Amino acid sequence: MKRIKKSKADLLTRIRGAVRAIRRKMDHRPRVGIILGTGLGNFAKKIKVGGTIPYSKVPGFPVSTVESHAGNLVFGKLGDQDVVAMEGRFHYYEGYSLDEVTFPVRVIRELGSQVLVVSNAAGGLNLSFHKGEIVLIEDHINFMGVNPLIGPNEERLGPRFPDMSSPYSARLMKLAEEAACSLSIPVRRGVYLGVTGPNLETRAEYRMMRNLGADLVGMSTVPEVIVAVHMGLEVLGVSIVTDVCDPDHLEPVDIKEIIKTANEAGPKLDRLLEAAIKKF
Repeated sequence: MKRIKKSKADLLTRIRGAVRAIRRKMDHRPRVGIILGTGLGNFAKKIKVGGTIPYSKVPGFPVSTVESHAGNLVFGKLGDQDVVAMEGRFHYYEGYSLDEVTFPVRVIRELGSQVLVVSNAAGGLNLSFHKGEIVLIEDHINFMGVNPLIGPNEERLGPRFPDMSSPYSARLMKLAEEAACSLSIPVRRGVYLGVTGPNLETRAEYRMMRNLGADLVGMSTVPEVIVAVHMGLEVLGVSIVTDVCDPDHLEPVDIKEIIKTANEAGPKLDRLLEAAIKKF
């Protein structure tokens, strides 16, 4: 049997070590954690910044290798809310373990956050969706073939068998929809399917995913949300539709075009998240 190198007890030690390192630089107690995916790099400008820490200065944090992900923790205020924002996330396809991918979520929780906002760029499997639209994630399908909770469970982090009947908060979705309405920003709801990547999908895979009931597909978010639920965080998930995955009219996708679409829709999502988070 393959020996497990790091126990979950070691994980708890590493989480607390990261928190100590952060608090040596600033004593900030964020109530809301925000993971800024592709297209949301400018959201941090809306935060009244109290301090910024590069990931490289936080023990246990990987370094993002993905274009458009800055790699900083930004602490400050959004309205009356104390927040911490991750400028960029980590992906399984970069070669990191899911413990590493989700480590920042655990640190955000240990810092005191009660709410996690997760954003991403996603392909639209639902053919009624259009490029640049915003979709609130109401559920997900883990199609990654892996799970960040595999291994010994540390009860001080969360239960062995966390319930996933409602991983995305109905309360937060309603607040986000109210914020969208006040700003005249159309939003949809949908089911997100997570894959490992980094390749995009085949026609047959898109057909299968649609038959499974997925509206969106992407290469992130699911592991982070599983860990957030494990640790008792309330979650809001939001996607920007960057391309339409129509298997019957599929054309080659340029990743630069996906990033361009996400960047163009980013300011709209920035305004929505700012208004929604202030309501939290």
